[in-house]
Amino acid sequence: MKLKELAERLGCELSGDPDLDIHGIATIDEAGPNELTFLTNPRYSRKLATTRAGAVLLSSSSPAAPLPSLRCGDPHRALARALALFYEPPPRLPGVHPTAIVGDGAKLGEGVSVGPYVVIGERAEIGDGSVLHPHVVVYPDVKIGKNFVAHAGAVIRERVVIGDNVVVHAGVVLGSDGFGFVPVAGSHPLKIPQTGSVKVEDDVEIGANSTVDRATVGATVLGAGAKLDNLVMIGHGSKVGEDSLLAGQVGLAGSTVVGRRVMMGGQAGAAGHLTIGDGVQVAAKSGIANSLEPGAVVGGYPAIEASLWRRAVAAFPKLPDLLRRVRQLELGGPEKRSAET
Repeated sequence: MKLKELAERLGCELSGDPDLDIHGIATIDEAGPNELTFLTNPRYSRKLATTRAGAVLLSSSSPAAPLPSLRCGDPHRALARALALFYEPPPRLPGVHPTAIVGDGAKLGEGVSVGPYVVIGERAEIGDGSVLHPHVVVYPDVKIGKNFVAHAGAVIRERVVIGDNVVVHAGVVLGSDGFGFVPVAGSHPLKIPQTGSVKVEDDVEIGANSTVDRATVGATVLGAGAKLDNLVMIGHGSKVGEDSLLAGQVGLAGSTVVGRRVMMGGQAGAAGHLTIGDGVQVAAKSGIANSLEPGAVVGGYPAIEASLWRRAVAAFPKLPDLLRRVRQLELGGPEKRSAET
C-alpha cells in the first residue's frame, strides 16, 4: 500500500513521500527500498544512516530520520498492527481430513478445519471457525469456543473448557494430571486423584510445549487475554489473571494465584500456595517464596524489591575483598598481627 494509506491506518504522522509503495516489513539490516523498517530501540539509531529501507517507523520523540518516516507515541503497538496488515496466514481448508477420527456425539461448528490424524473424543464440542492441525488430540467432553487454533501435537485432556479466540502452539498439553502425591512410610507415594479440570478464557495464547495441569478439585484457570511463552508450566489449581504475560520456562507450583497484568521474566518461579498481586513485575530467574503486594517490582532469590536486588548483585564481586578487610580490622590490622606473631 502507499505510505500515506499506511500512516492513516496506523494513526501515524507521515514525513516524506506519501506515494511510496510499501510491500512489506523487514528489519533495519534487511529491508529494501519498498519495505518499512522500524526503530523501537534507540541503540540501533546509527543504522538509519545505512539502511536501504524505504521508510521507518519511529517514536514521536525520536530525532529526525534521513528517510521517510511514520511517527507515533507507541511504535511497538503500531508495529504489531502493521505486521498484521501485511501478514498472509497459511490457507485453511474447512472440513475433516479422511485420516481424522471423530468420536460419537462430537459436535463441530461451521467452518471447522480438522487436519490429518486428528483425534476428537466423544461428546467434544468445537466452535465455529476452529482449526486443528495434524496430530492434535481432543479428549472426550472437552468444550471449545469459536476460532480456536491448535497447532500440531497439542493435547486437550478430558473436560477442559476453552473460550473463544484461543491459540495453543505445538506440543501444548492442557489438563494433564497435577503433581499430587502423599508420601507413605514404608511404601510408594500415594497418588491423589486429580478430579478437577482446566478453564481457559477468551483470547489466551499458549506457547509451544507449555503445560497447564488440571486441578485436584475445581479448575486451574487462565484468565482472558493471558499469554504464556514456550515451556511454561502451570501447576494444578493455579489461577493466572487477565492479560498477564509469562515468559519462557516460568513455573508456578500448585495453587499459585497470579493477578491481572502481571509480568514474569524467563525462568522465574513461584513456590505455590501464594498470591502475586495485580501489576507485579518479576525479573528473570527470580524465585518467589512469599506473596507479593500489587504493583511490586522484584528480582533475585528469594525475590526482593528490584532496586535492592540490583544493589546486592553489584556488591557480590566486592564481598571477598570486603571480608578480608573486615577480618584485618577485627584483628587490629597487619601491624598487630605481625607483633603477635
